Amino acid sequence: MAAEQINKSEDDVLGKAIDSQIMRRLLSYFKPYSKYIVIATILTIIISALQALRPRLTPVAIDDKILNKDFHGLQIIVLIMLGTLILQGVIQYGMTYLTSWIGQKIIYDLRKKIFAHILSLDLKFFDKNPIGRIVTRVTGDVEVLFEVFSSGLVTAFGDIFLLIWILYFMFSLDAQLALVTLSILPVLIYATSVFRKKVRDSYRRIRILVAKLNAYIQEHITGIKIVQYFGKEQRTIDEFEIINKDHTEQNKRSVFYHAVFFPIVELIGAISAGLIIWYGGGQVIQSAVSVGVLVSFIQFTEMFFRPIRDLSEKYNILQTAMASSERIFSLLDEKSEITENNISASADNIKGAIEFKNVTFAYNKNDYVLKNISFKINEGEKIAFVGATGSGKTTIVNLLSKFYNLNEGEITIDGTNLNNLKQKELRKYIAIVLQDVFLFSGTIKSNITLGNPEVTDEAVNRAIDNVGLRKFIDSLPEKENHPVNERGSTLSVGQKQLISFARALAYDPRILILDEATSSVDTNTEILIQNAIRKLIEGRTSIIIAHRLSTIQTCDKIIVMNKGEIKEMGTHQELLEKNGLYFKLYQLQYKDEKSYS
Repeated sequence: MAAEQINKSEDDVLGKAIDSQIMRRLLSYFKPYSKYIVIATILTIIISALQALRPRLTPVAIDDKILNKDFHGLQIIVLIMLGTLILQGVIQYGMTYLTSWIGQKIIYDLRKKIFAHILSLDLKFFDKNPIGRIVTRVTGDVEVLFEVFSSGLVTAFGDIFLLIWILYFMFSLDAQLALVTLSILPVLIYATSVFRKKVRDSYRRIRILVAKLNAYIQEHITGIKIVQYFGKEQRTIDEFEIINKDHTEQNKRSVFYHAVFFPIVELIGAISAGLIIWYGGGQVIQSAVSVGVLVSFIQFTEMFFRPIRDLSEKYNILQTAMASSERIFSLLDEKSEITENNISASADNIKGAIEFKNVTFAYNKNDYVLKNISFKINEGEKIAFVGATGSGKTTIVNLLSKFYNLNEGEITIDGTNLNNLKQKELRKYIAIVLQDVFLFSGTIKSNITLGNPEVTDEAVNRAIDNVGLRKFIDSLPEKENHPVNERGSTLSVGQKQLISFARALAYDPRILILDEATSSVDTNTEILIQNAIRKLIEGRTSIIIAHRLSTIQTCDKIIVMNKGEIKEMGTHQELLEKNGLYFKLYQLQYKDEKSYS
C-alpha cells in the first residue's frame, strides 16, 4: 500500500535532532536577504535591551524618587518607561513585518526551486514515489519552514540577547540575589532536556503521518470511480481512520508534552520568585538590599524564564523544521538518471528516421522488458506495434522519448545517438496521443496549446478542423474557450481523445506517436479519428501502438512483439501469409469482432 511505502521511506531519513549539514543548507537560503536579516537582528537586540531596561529603572523610581518624595523625578522615570514601551512597539512592528517578509520570500524561492526540480526528474522517480507524498514536500513541509525563516532564528537571537541583558543588569544590581535567582536553573535545564527528547520523535512522526494522509487521500480521490463502483467506501473510510487516528494520537502526545512542560516552567519561575522574596526580603529587613532592588529582581525573575520557555519552543520548531528539511533536501538531492552534460549535438531539423540497435531495457534490475530489440523506421514511414499487454510496446515509446536510460544498445534519430540529444530539443519534434488522456483545468484552447505561445490560433483552428472536432467546438457557447475541469471530467472519453489529437497536431511534430489512441472511443468517434489519422501521418514518421488490428492494416510495416522480443515484422498481408503469431491474433480478433456484430 502507498501509505506503507511512505512509512518505510520516511523513517529512512530520520537523523539527528539538529543536523549541522542540514542547518548549513537551510541558512544558505538566507544569503540573498542577508542585509535585511542583519537589520532585523539589530532591531531584535534593541527590543531586548528596551525590555530589560524597564525593570532596571525600578530601583531608580522606588529608591531614588519615591522614597525621597521626588515627584518630578518620578514623572521623568515614568515617561522614560512609557517611551521605551512605545519605541519597543514601533520597532517590534517593523521587525515582525521585516522577518515575515523575509520568510515569505525565502519560502517562495524554495517552493519554486522544489517544483522546478520535481519537473526535471525522470519518470523512474515518479514510478516509485506516491504523488501525495511529493505534494506534501512542496506544500506542508515547506510551510513548516516558514516560521524558522520568518521569525524563528531572528527572535531566538532576541531571546538570547534578552537573557544576556537580564543577567547583566541582575549582577550589576546584586550578585548574591542574582545567584539565588539562578539556583533553580539546573532543574529548568533538566526539564527542558527531557521535554526536547520527548517531543522530537513526536514531531517527526506527525510529519510522516501527514504525508501518509495526503498520499492516501490523493490516491483514493483520484480513483473515486473505482471506490464507488466496487462499493469500497466503508473499507476506504476504515483504512483512512487508522492513519487519521495515528496522526491524532501523535498530536495528542505532543500536546501532552507541552501541557506538562510549560506549567513546570511556570512553577520553576514561581519558586525562583519565592526564593527572591524569601532571601531578598531578609536582606531588605537587614538593610543589605533596597526595596527597589528587590522589586526589580522580582520583575527580572518573571522576565528571565519567559525567553527560556520561548527558546525551548523555538528549539521544538527547529526540530520540526529539521524533519521537514531532511525530506525536502532528500527530494532536492534526487538526481535524474538521464544526464545531459556536455551534449554537443543539435536536434535542429529532425526528419524522423529512427533506428533501434540491440536495445535491452529493464525498469527493475534484471527484469527485462525489452530484449535485444532491433528495427529501423525510415523518414515518413507509418509503423505499427502489436502484441499482448506487457510485451514492451509502450516501453519502446518511452525510450524513444528519452524518459529512461537504456541498459544496453543504441537508439538513433537521423543517425544521431539519442544520448547526444537534449530531451527538450528532442521532444519539440515528437507528439504523442495516449490512451489515457490527461487534460488540465483551463480551456479547450489552453489544453491544445499547453500555454506555448509558438502555437498560433491558426494552428489551433487547423488542428481542430483536421481531427473532426469543429462540430463539437461550434456547439459550445464559448467555442474553443470553453472551460475544462480537472482531468476533463465534464467531457466524454471521445471528446477528450479528439482534443488530445488536436494538441498533437497543433505542435506539427516530425514524429507522431499514437499509443492505443482509439481503444477507448466509440465507433463513430473512431471513424472521425481514423479519417484524421490519414491526414496526420502524411509526411510524418508515425508510430502506432494498437490492439485493434483493423486500424493498422495500411501501415508500411507491422512489428509483432511478445515478452519483450520482436517475433515478426512485415506488412499486414505478409504477416498473414506467414501464418504465425500475427495471423493468430488477427483470427482471434476477427472472431471476436464478428461475434459482436
